[in-house]
Amino acid sequence: MKDTATAFAPGSVSNVACGFDIMGFALQGPGDRVTVRRSSKPGVRIAGIRPAGLRLPEDPSRNTAGAPVIAMLAASGAGTGLDIEIEKGLPVGSGIGSSAASAVAAAVACNEVLGTGYGPEELLLFAIEGERIASGATHVDNLAPCLWGGFVLVRGYDPIDVVHLHVPENLWCTVVCPSIEIRTEEARRLLPQTIPLCDVVAQTGNAAGLVAGLMMSDYDLISRSLHDRIAEPARARLIPGFAGMKQAALQAGALGCSISGSGPAIFALSASESAARRAASAMSDVVRSNGLDHQSIVSKISQPGARVVGVNE
Repeated sequence: MKDTATAFAPGSVSNVACGFDIMGFALQGPGDRVTVRRSSKPGVRIAGIRPAGLRLPEDPSRNTAGAPVIAMLAASGAGTGLDIEIEKGLPVGSGIGSSAASAVAAAVACNEVLGTGYGPEELLLFAIEGERIASGATHVDNLAPCLWGGFVLVRGYDPIDVVHLHVPENLWCTVVCPSIEIRTEEARRLLPQTIPLCDVVAQTGNAAGLVAGLMMSDYDLISRSLHDRIAEPARARLIPGFAGMKQAALQAGALGCSISGSGPAIFALSASESAARRAASAMSDVVRSNGLDHQSIVSKISQPGARVVGVNE
């Protein structure tokens, strides 16, 4: 076993318009760091959260980083205690996989400290415990791209079946995060419990079209497929200026635009970096016109996912 390990896990976009709970991709740049350290005191503790002032639970059983570590320690049977330090690089409740990044980084760091040698498929099952804390559900469309990197399709949940999709060379993403918080659990309550057959057919066609567009690097097909008939209509009212941001992104040349995860982040996909930056500028103008601060990200799809970035023997 190691004394200490630190892992980094990237932010991610989930749902990807037509892929509710089944599609997601990793972002380059922002992410969370979690350090797991062996302790002579039994059990699991949250030893620190940065930056200061974040309203995150210090009870590890209610913390998205703590829950996976509790599960891994119990499964390993290791006779050690573990302290966890969390460094949030992603805004909480932002819609770019903040809870998933903490859960995945904690699982990866804990795996290194305990020397359990779990592969990604097993780590995913532990990381789900953190996502369950955040949303009350076991969706993995943020967890899977955060863990593996790239663009993923979750083909099934019983058992979990993750498919890694081709990413076209010139595909770029813009993400704009208005400075409001939307709790995933609350956003899920807005979703319709029944869906008209015509919407199911349209959504299925769009999801299949997006997969085909990615595999063939067909940007026009990707654009035609980036439409959400289920989650976006129910959640758009939670995000001030959403319609204006979407219109601005499309007018700037984006292939498509929708809500990232539960929001409030809005993502757009583009066929070049220049188009992605134009979309970022246009969307930011709309956010400012609504009196909100925001963060914007222009990124390719990150191929590396979560990884150990520091070890102390």
